[in-house]
Amino acid sequence: MSILSSRTIPIAVAASSKSDGARQGMKARAHLKGRQATPAAIEAVRALIGPPPADGHRRDLLIEHLHAINDAHHGLPEALIVALAAEMRLPVVEVFEVASFYHHFDVLRDGDTPAALTVRVCEGLSCGLVGASDLLAKLPALLGPSVRVMPAPCVGRCEQAPAVQVGQRAVPKATPESVAACAANPDATPAPPHPDFVGYAAYRAAGGYQLAAAVARGERDPEDLIRAMEGSGLRGLGGAGFPAGRKWRIVRGFAGPRLMAVNIDEGEPGTFKDRHHLERDAHRFLEGLLIAASVVGIDAVYLYLRDEYHDCRRLLQAELAALQADPPFPLPRIELRRGAGAYICGEESAMIESIEGKRGEPRMRPPYIAEVGLFGRPTLEHNFETLYWVRDILERGPGWFASQGRHGRQGLRSFSVSGRVREPGVKLAPAGITLRELVEEHCGGMAEGHELYAYLPGGASGGILPASMADIPLDFDTLQPHGSFIGSAAVVVLGHHDLARDAALNTMRFFEHESCGQCTPCRVGTAKAAKLMEARHWDADTLGDLCEVMADASICGLGQAAPNPIRSVLKHFAHEVGGAQ
Repeated sequence: MSILSSRTIPIAVAASSKSDGARQGMKARAHLKGRQATPAAIEAVRALIGPPPADGHRRDLLIEHLHAINDAHHGLPEALIVALAAEMRLPVVEVFEVASFYHHFDVLRDGDTPAALTVRVCEGLSCGLVGASDLLAKLPALLGPSVRVMPAPCVGRCEQAPAVQVGQRAVPKATPESVAACAANPDATPAPPHPDFVGYAAYRAAGGYQLAAAVARGERDPEDLIRAMEGSGLRGLGGAGFPAGRKWRIVRGFAGPRLMAVNIDEGEPGTFKDRHHLERDAHRFLEGLLIAASVVGIDAVYLYLRDEYHDCRRLLQAELAALQADPPFPLPRIELRRGAGAYICGEESAMIESIEGKRGEPRMRPPYIAEVGLFGRPTLEHNFETLYWVRDILERGPGWFASQGRHGRQGLRSFSVSGRVREPGVKLAPAGITLRELVEEHCGGMAEGHELYAYLPGGASGGILPASMADIPLDFDTLQPHGSFIGSAAVVVLGHHDLARDAALNTMRFFEHESCGQCTPCRVGTAKAAKLMEARHWDADTLGDLCEVMADASICGLGQAAPNPIRSVLKHFAHEVGGAQ
């Protein structure tokens, strides 16, 4: 019997006598209800994830196991979902609910034929500016019916726009011809590491991990290190901006065991800084992670990497293996977890739910994850870039980092710059630099044929500001008075041929697509707003009401920040939507 055809065959009950009927009834009741796993499906699942250990499969590895099946079968056949549930001793509905939550899992009904290959065309704002829609229009006919071509939210390669994912391979600056060539050989050897990449041996030879080893051996006082972090002014660089040193102090104050969760999901449209640093200097990040783990007293570390970064995953797996094979000191347990295409998992509590193998839905607070986080334990959560700076701060001193700012601000920032600039990319610049300075000093000016019209200082969530406000320092707390914020420092620049209303609609459609659906204001509000924003003349009153409800009543930052692009357009670009500026 095929593993894709595993419906339970009903038992026929003969009623030749009362006793026979009773016996048959007992047999029927003894048979498990619902759909059962076939031996063939069980065998197929075990071939991918192994037989159950003596104490059973770990519940938190459900998403990893779903990935194994999805990769091998180009989707998740229902029969294998049933078998996986049986192997993990979970209700089928629970496994199905998790599988159906994430965009990169394709649940296949009985009889469905999976696509031979999936091609995802990024339709994020930066890619949309340079021809993503043309690719979406041309590729289906070019690639043929066996290849599924679909639009995708930002894939974190905005400096390489338009970007396409062919299976698990990235195609930068994609053309129909380059995508077709990749699709013809999707299993080709992965791209080599970046020319500037520093591997484990080279990093150790240059003095890497010496500071982390000294901290682990107790040669550096944890309190001194926390004070240094506090004095540096380093704040969370994933977007929230919480002081890093204070976070260490808070989590260290709770009784162990303590855990760490590292966010490398980087799903905010326009953001690609973490990928940039990971491709070049992964061990600087890992050393910062291990220093933080030693100071706070962490027993286990979980790295959550976005699924679109397949090359980074292979690189990080290899470098972690090298580190663990020849450790400079005893290491905590480090596990690399793979996201599955859900922007909401960039929210810290949703990420923790996903690491635990669940739907990535944000938790209500309090309690905060510093006290009750991953697996119910105190949890130190950090963004990749925050940890990337730890070694330099502690080696050079907090004053070094704090002195780097401009216009009265402190520190360095990795700005992800894309859009209408001559030289897009990650730009390491002083915190507090203005947009005008950033473009002129680090991006080679505006792209040819474009004049500065507007910019998004913090990705889709951070609002849209006009060129007349390009001299505001870019940092935490400087943009809020103007209805904007810097977030992860994802800067998208618009030229005078672009419209802010189009950018706002692009971001709202993204929020609609990525809403986890848990709360009504976000789920319904983003969809309704996107529809209203398609009109030539915006209904400002209704949109204003929607903004108020989403901002005030949504559970997490997605719904709370979704109104920012609408409010920006109504305030700064009213002439585009039928209002008077």
